[in-house]
Amino acid sequence: MVKFNYKDAGVDISAKSRFTTDIYQQLRRTFGPRVIENPGGFGGLFSLNYNSKLFAKNYKYPVLVASTDGVGTKLKIAFMMNKHDTIGIDLVAMCVNDILVLGAEPLFFLDYMASSRMIPEKMKEVLQGIANGCCEAECSLLGGETPEMPGFYRDDEYDLAGFAVGVVEKKKIINGEKISPGDVVIGLGSSGLHSNGFSLVRKVLFEKAKLDVNSKIESINGTIGEELLKPTKIYVKPIRSLLRHYKLKKVVKGMAHITGGGLIDNIPRVLPSGCSVRINKDTWPEPKIFRAIQETGNIDESEMYRVLNMGIGMVLIVSKYYASSIIKKLKRRKEDAFIVGKVIKGNRKVEIV
Repeated sequence: MVKFNYKDAGVDISAKSRFTTDIYQQLRRTFGPRVIENPGGFGGLFSLNYNSKLFAKNYKYPVLVASTDGVGTKLKIAFMMNKHDTIGIDLVAMCVNDILVLGAEPLFFLDYMASSRMIPEKMKEVLQGIANGCCEAECSLLGGETPEMPGFYRDDEYDLAGFAVGVVEKKKIINGEKISPGDVVIGLGSSGLHSNGFSLVRKVLFEKAKLDVNSKIESINGTIGEELLKPTKIYVKPIRSLLRHYKLKKVVKGMAHITGGGLIDNIPRVLPSGCSVRINKDTWPEPKIFRAIQETGNIDESEMYRVLNMGIGMVLIVSKYYASSIIKKLKRRKEDAFIVGKVIKGNRKVEIV
């Protein structure tokens, strides 16, 4: 009688064990003083508070903030390019930017990377990007999971999910409740498409226009693949720096991470009753990739602003009195920041003019 083992079924436990051993150094470079090392453990250990001679981080009334996300069909671009070292940055960005809008400090990150068959070299590239993203977000990569699921995915593809946990002092939670007409809307520039709208983008560029990742468009530097694969911007450092500067004043009343739904659907999520926002689309330089997509696909402008970020990856709503000062501070940190609109009376809508 023929004997079968797990490897015959498509799961190589030995390969996964070697991969897990090799990646610990990637995790370690993201560790801060709160991490309690537990190599090989069933879970990660993280101390919320810590004391040291030079630095201390303690909370009086800590509130944990959590988020989970993926990178959607942008993964298809990574597969087409066979380039996997930046998609992990997108994964971290999509999660930490979401908890950042509440004023939270990202603490740690967990990843889930599933495939039909583990390819250690490819997985290491992905993990390197995740670690790089965690370093940029100043959070620790505490652990993850890399299941092999034969027959579930194509052999040369994988799926990603991320999970971020942060903390904010209860009295410093930013939830938009103090937003009022007359407040100013500040937009922070995106690095491009970020990680949303790729089902539409792929249909327009690859199916309708019959282009591929190596094609070039006159208005864009580099190939289409290089442009589409630009990683999502992580806004943790400039915004956390801004919040620390105004630690005694709550000058940022609301924030919105501009992901799926664009400016039109994301900003209302932080608006209180009686408030709407008017955005002036001529107040920031729109990356050329957006116009190329719109013209190639003959897409209505309203649809563009509902699906894509159009060059604004994060929005801050602030008191008019502090707006110019905030812009200056963000620009000192080499952050592209623009006054893009204002809060008006209304019923939690966004109008683009």
